[in-house]
Amino acid sequence: MQIKNFPRLIIAATQSGSGKTTITAGILAALKNRGLDVQPYKVGPDYIDTGWHALACGKISHNLDSWLVGVDNLKKIFVDTSRGADISIIEGVMGLYDGGRGGISSTAEISKILDAPIVLIIDAKSMGTSAAAVALGFKEFDKSINLAGVILNRLGSDSHKKIIVDALNELGIKCFGAIKRNDEFFLPERHLGLVPTAENNSGGVIKKICAAVENQVDIDALINLAKNSAPFKIIPNSSFLNPNCLSIAVARDEAFNFYYDASLQELKNLGAKIVYFSPLHDEHLPEGISGLIIGGGFPEMFAARLEQNKKIRAEIFHAVENNLPTFAECGGFMYLMKNLVDFDGKSFEMCGVLDGVATMTNKLQTVGYVAAEILSDCVLGAAGEKIRAHEFHFSTAENFSGEKIFKCTRMRTNKEYFAGAVKKNLVASYLHIHFIGCPNVAKNFINACKNFSSK
Repeated sequence: MQIKNFPRLIIAATQSGSGKTTITAGILAALKNRGLDVQPYKVGPDYIDTGWHALACGKISHNLDSWLVGVDNLKKIFVDTSRGADISIIEGVMGLYDGGRGGISSTAEISKILDAPIVLIIDAKSMGTSAAAVALGFKEFDKSINLAGVILNRLGSDSHKKIIVDALNELGIKCFGAIKRNDEFFLPERHLGLVPTAENNSGGVIKKICAAVENQVDIDALINLAKNSAPFKIIPNSSFLNPNCLSIAVARDEAFNFYYDASLQELKNLGAKIVYFSPLHDEHLPEGISGLIIGGGFPEMFAARLEQNKKIRAEIFHAVENNLPTFAECGGFMYLMKNLVDFDGKSFEMCGVLDGVATMTNKLQTVGYVAAEILSDCVLGAAGEKIRAHEFHFSTAENFSGEKIFKCTRMRTNKEYFAGAVKKNLVASYLHIHFIGCPNVAKNFINACKNFSSK
């Protein structure tokens, strides 16, 4: 066991929509402007906010989720990715105490796991002294967390700021900054949250946010807070990298970009070479591949272009028919259907690997953590093996071919249901998994790829 200093702090909020991602991006950019090597993180399973972090500071942001990967693996991800960084900034999820059932993977829980101080963002629009009462309530609700202070957001004037700061001072709660309302700080949104940075050029917005943060937030105080974090106990890194022995094609472009980089790294550690391709822009799959992964994203927003690329759709169809080990999650699952119906009710041809229809709806279908049991032997494992996953989608999948592959239990409600499809060496479903949290799944998939390659 070693003890090291990892300067770190968490940017939390009272609730979703308070400005966490906006202010976190501004802080990341401001720290980078000071010449610091800043490492960003996101609490929970969100794929999109991490892209805004990377845009702000130029480094890959990693997810910290105690349900998907477990506590020990979460610590390992943090230690392995923050080594050498001057400071680590962790953006929370939803409200400070919100997470899965029992508070699992909440920002508060992650703060305890990492022993990290918290700065709470409060949306002060339409609030005066009451904002101080909110801060006190969050601080007193769980006294085992280290809530070091607050950042006020969407203030209307200097007098508005003074009212709240005076009340905070009376309570002994530090205010690290107060940011005035500015409509230019708008980050584009759609049905799953923010629009991924792969689809837009928002560098100008980040610059404006950064300028506001530099002027209205005490960056030096945040740096000192992070540097005074408690020393962190770590287990020496014992991981090793296997030589690349096979290639796995991974779909990555504007339509498909929901991946955990640490999860893909786990495949690399097991000997895989990741080769990216684009179902939007490429006409052919990479040559010499032994496996295929199509992750989540927004195929519904690019359905017409995906339909037009008939050559890559045909290659994917034949690859699955020829037993190429294939794993598809959510958007990838939808892409493998015969048809995809968008929000306007227009139908588009997809790969046809699964003879079904994915239909977008105006209502959220599922969001939350899932425990799943594999029902039959497949490229991900043997029947009876258990995995942890997450679901978040506005679509339904109906009448698709292939037997159901998972028996799922929603962790919040205990509702059981059957999901996904297995066909030859394909496994596809709405479930998102993290290979670090499912190491046997990663090994099983790699072994399936090796077996395919040898044949």
